[in-house]
Amino acid sequence: MCALRLATRSLLRARPAAASLRGAVRTYADVPADKIRLSLTLPHQIIYEGVDVVQVNIPAVTGDLGVLASHVPTIEELRPGVIDIVEDGGATKQYFVSGGFATVQPGSVLSINAVEAYPVEDFSAEAIRAQLAEAQKNSTSGSEIDQVEAKIELEVLEALSAVAK
Repeated sequence: MCALRLATRSLLRARPAAASLRGAVRTYADVPADKIRLSLTLPHQIIYEGVDVVQVNIPAVTGDLGVLASHVPTIEELRPGVIDIVEDGGATKQYFVSGGFATVQPGSVLSINAVEAYPVEDFSAEAIRAQLAEAQKNSTSGSEIDQVEAKIELEVLEALSAVAK
């Protein structure tokens, strides 16, 4: 019983300090109201780190998703496709990603973690068409493992061919 009294007294003494924390308000990242703070990272490279942008369009497994300021928090798995980044002044940058995850956090913070990401302008339309024909041929012949690998390659190449010029 004596230990209980000591514990109760120490709690009562600690309360005034705890009461002063009641007025504290948690805040999030200091992002302008019309911007998103973007981080786009790969295992070996950081492409964007805490850069304020206007909009980001991502290829989610559930469908394409446009992220603007004050977007509801969410986590999305990425499918092969193009990430469109609309910067201040309307300039747009496009990166092709093979997959990954995007996390929208409170306070207009977007983190994209991708396995691979390359600027769309780095791709050759002719090379993509040639690889696409090869993958289509391989998807119907060979072992079961070869066919599955060819179907994955087809998915990536079809997404890439839609944006390569």
